[in-house]
Amino acid sequence: MALHKHPVLRLALLVTLPLLAGCGVTKHLPGFGDNTSTNLGQGDINPSVFGYVVADEPQAALAARQILNNGGNAADAAAAAGFAMAVTLPSRAGLGGGGACIIKMPAADGSAQPPVTLLFPAGAPAQTGGDRPAAVPTLARGLLALQARYGALPFASVIAPAERLAGGVPVSPALESDLQVVGGALLADPVAASIFGAPGGGVLSAGANLVQPDLATTLEALRTQGVNGFYAGSLSRQFVDGADTAGGGLTVADLNTGLPVFGQPAVSKFDGSTLAFIPTPPNDGHLPASAGFEALDKNGGVVACTTSMNNLFGTGRVAAGTGVLLAVSPRAVTTPLLAAGIAYKGDEFRAAVTGTGQIGAAEAVLDGLANALHKTPTAAVPDLGRANVISCPGGVPGGEASCTANADPRGQGLAVGGQ
Repeated sequence: MALHKHPVLRLALLVTLPLLAGCGVTKHLPGFGDNTSTNLGQGDINPSVFGYVVADEPQAALAARQILNNGGNAADAAAAAGFAMAVTLPSRAGLGGGGACIIKMPAADGSAQPPVTLLFPAGAPAQTGGDRPAAVPTLARGLLALQARYGALPFASVIAPAERLAGGVPVSPALESDLQVVGGALLADPVAASIFGAPGGGVLSAGANLVQPDLATTLEALRTQGVNGFYAGSLSRQFVDGADTAGGGLTVADLNTGLPVFGQPAVSKFDGSTLAFIPTPPNDGHLPASAGFEALDKNGGVVACTTSMNNLFGTGRVAAGTGVLLAVSPRAVTTPLLAAGIAYKGDEFRAAVTGTGQIGAAEAVLDGLANALHKTPTAAVPDLGRANVISCPGGVPGGEASCTANADPRGQGLAVGGQ
C-alpha cells in the first residue's frame, strides 16, 4: 500500500495532537569564534565530518553544512540554515514569519530520545490594526529555542553566517522566482523597494547583489544579545514603530505573545519503521507559500523544519530600520501547512523529508518518506508537492555509507553533505 494512502498513517498525520507548554529561551554562552570563513558564494564546501543538509535556498544549505564542519550538530545546522534563509529567501522564511520543526536528537550521554515537535507559527496580535495587519514574528524565537535545547555551539555561531550574508549575497534563482511573482506589488513599499528593487527598474535578478544593512544590524543584535536583542529593548521599539508605519498594527506587548512550543508529533508505523510528523490540521483551501530545511549529523541527530510568511513576501512591507519583512496576520489568511517528517528504526535514523507546495505539502512528505524507505529517494513526488529528502537505508549511526540527500529537482534548493 502506498504510504500516502495508508489509512492509519493519514489519520495520524492529519490530527493535531495536544501540545506541551514551552517558552522562548536564550542560550548565553561565553566566547564566540568566527570560524565559518568559507566563501558562501561558492558551492564547494568539502565535508570534514559526516552530515547532510538540504535547504530550499543554496546559500542557507552551505552555511549550515559549514556549521557541521565546525563541530555543530543537526540542531546547530538547522538553526543556521533558518537564520540564513531569513536573509537569502525572506519571501518564505523571513524574521517576520514563523515555522515548525520535527526533531530527534540524542541525549547528552548519547542515548536515544523520542522525537518532539517545535511549533512557532507567526502569531496573531492582540488586536487587529493598521491597513495591512502583520503577524507577531516568531522565527528567531523558534530557532533560538531549538538551538538552546539541543545545540552544541554558542548560539552566536549559528547567527553569524546570516549576518555576513546580509552584508551582501547574490540573489539566488529561488529568490528571483519569488520576486518575479510579486513584481510591482512589492516595489510599492519604498523600504522594500530599496532592498529588492533593481537600479534600472523592476526587481533584482539572479546574481545581483542583495545588500541588507538594516537586517544585518538586527542579526547583530540577535547574535550579541540573544532573543532579547530583537524582542526587548530599543530594537523591539524600533521594529514596532516601523511595523506601525508600514500598516502592521503591532505593539511591543504583542512581541511577547509568540512563544515557541515543544510538543508531541503524530506517530505511526510503516514497513517496520517509526514515522513522526509535525501534526497538520486538515485544510482543503489555498495555503500560503512555505520553505524547508533539514540537517542530519554524525550521531544520527536530525532536525527538519518548514517556515512561512503566511503569504509570499508576507505583507510586502518592511519595518523600517530593521530590514524585517512583515508576515501577514494569521487572522487575515489561511493557516500555512508546515509539513515535515522523519523515519527511524529502533535507535537508527532512516529518513527525513520537508514538504512544500502549498496544498501538496503534506502528501509530499508522505510520498518522500515512502520513496526513501523503498530506496528510491530521488523519485519525484506528485504535483503540487515538493519534497527534500535525506535518506539512509542502512541507518545512522552505523550505515553512513548508505546515505544520500536530494533537493526536489523542480525546486531551486541544494543538498550538500557526505563524509
